[in-house]
Amino acid sequence: MSSSLPLILYIHGFNSSPQSRKCQELGEYLKTQKIPCDYVVPELDQWPGENAQMLYALASEALASRPVYIIGSSLGGYYATWLMERLLEDNPHYPVKLVPINPAVKPYELFEDYLGPQKNYYNGTEYELTHEHIEQLKHLEVPALHRPDNILLLAQTGDETLDYRKAVVRYQDCPQRIDEGGDHGFQGFEETIPVILSFFSPLLIPKI
Repeated sequence: MSSSLPLILYIHGFNSSPQSRKCQELGEYLKTQKIPCDYVVPELDQWPGENAQMLYALASEALASRPVYIIGSSLGGYYATWLMERLLEDNPHYPVKLVPINPAVKPYELFEDYLGPQKNYYNGTEYELTHEHIEQLKHLEVPALHRPDNILLLAQTGDETLDYRKAVVRYQDCPQRIDEGGDHGFQGFEETIPVILSFFSPLLIPKI
């Protein structure tokens, strides 16, 4: 994609899809508010290693000419954190920012309880979750965040799938917005979009 506009890269969660609610709400908002950016939501494969390669290729190519702003939901937040750190290894001054939303912190530990048959209810794909998936996720763990000021954590205390407190600790040196209540899907996401965009860049704030 050849463009000078900032790239907003949305990374969806486990067994999710570009058709998920937040992906669609963000896309519609960017369109109706005429936000000057390109918006991409890749459809993730079941294999973490392949997802990581694809996301890195996409983001690193874009960073050659423009800023990249990453949003990662749930498992996508884990991928997104790895991606940002991997990009900063290439160039610590890359214009990259990240907003993890109810992010998974150590998903490879949680996946032990999900081993076996899985189905993506958006596209109908069926597969077997194995220890190989877990090992690939472990390889994406990053020990430290090198640009914490460029990460804004969004989490809700009512998350029924993940313990929000683990994200609070993981991103403790980052700006944080923790909402009381809510759920794993992040209630009120549409109203939170302006907060995300203003964190990324003043150029993305909707014109009144």
